[in-house]
Amino acid sequence: MIRPAYVSFLSDYGLVDGFVAACHGVLLCRAPGVRIIDITHLIPVGDLRRGSVVLAQTVGHLPCAVHLAVVDPGVGTSRRALAVSTPRGFLVGPDNGLLPPAADALGGVGSAVALAVPAEAPATFHGRDVFAPAAAALAAGHSLAGLGAPVDPAGLVRLPPPVLRLVRPAAATASAATEVAATEVEVEVLTVDTFGNVQLATAAGPLVPAGVVPGRNIEITVGQTVATALFGATFASVQPGDPVVYVDSAGLVTIAVNRGSAAARLAVTAGDIVRLAPLHGDVPGGGSPPWISRSPGSSARPVPARARRRAARCPRSSRTAGLPVGRRCRGCPARGG
Repeated sequence: MIRPAYVSFLSDYGLVDGFVAACHGVLLCRAPGVRIIDITHLIPVGDLRRGSVVLAQTVGHLPCAVHLAVVDPGVGTSRRALAVSTPRGFLVGPDNGLLPPAADALGGVGSAVALAVPAEAPATFHGRDVFAPAAAALAAGHSLAGLGAPVDPAGLVRLPPPVLRLVRPAAATASAATEVAATEVEVEVLTVDTFGNVQLATAAGPLVPAGVVPGRNIEITVGQTVATALFGATFASVQPGDPVVYVDSAGLVTIAVNRGSAAARLAVTAGDIVRLAPLHGDVPGGGSPPWISRSPGSSARPVPARARRRAARCPRSSRTAGLPVGRRCRGCPARGG
């Protein structure tokens, strides 16, 4: 493998303290001239799922590098410290499920070693004292085999797979003689980005058997909230303030609100289960319906277009996200139709 000229760095260290700078210092002192790409240091503290998703969806777009990733709630325990080779670079971090999705994105794990923890190293900052020195060694041209004892790649810790299941009518489960088509899909929210877009743990293909396909209006159920959205191509497939289901830049099905936050509107977060079903009586290409929000089993009442446009312009959307669409808090400056 070509000697990497870059080290990418992802963590949950935040930007307030000196943790990131200390790791940068170790990298630059031990591998002078290496270029550092900070992916993010704003992963929610200890959020392995979010860290693994961001890492996996980013590394494939970076140059050949040593990818240093530290989201490590088990620091100082018996969890292993790892360095991993792939066809397109190295990964360094804790053996807690953070690294394997990124390794898969880079072509799969070739080999892995368990890094030794120096006896004098404090138990709470392995990013600086274990992982950064290993990343610097790889960037400086040292071999992976020289960094630790070999580890069976099949034994690396992986996070549980997210929920994705087709749902068939209850009557269908009672008879195995006839295959009955699925009528909806249950899928886990993989992550929510800074814009409030809700990324689901599925590509478009697995949704086809349930009739959840581009061009159709889709009923979305999250807990007691039911909404309707067009399965479109981009945000502008619908009017400002309206929802849209689309396939995002990572190839995953995502729910958004044009110029708004789907996460706030649906009161949804990573790990929640979303139900998707084609709207009854809908036909492909039927256009975008108004946003509908109701409790399951109640009648849906479309929100007037004027109210939706006003809500889309509301500068306090983050504060008033819990209000029904079209409702305004006292003193709202949004005006007009």
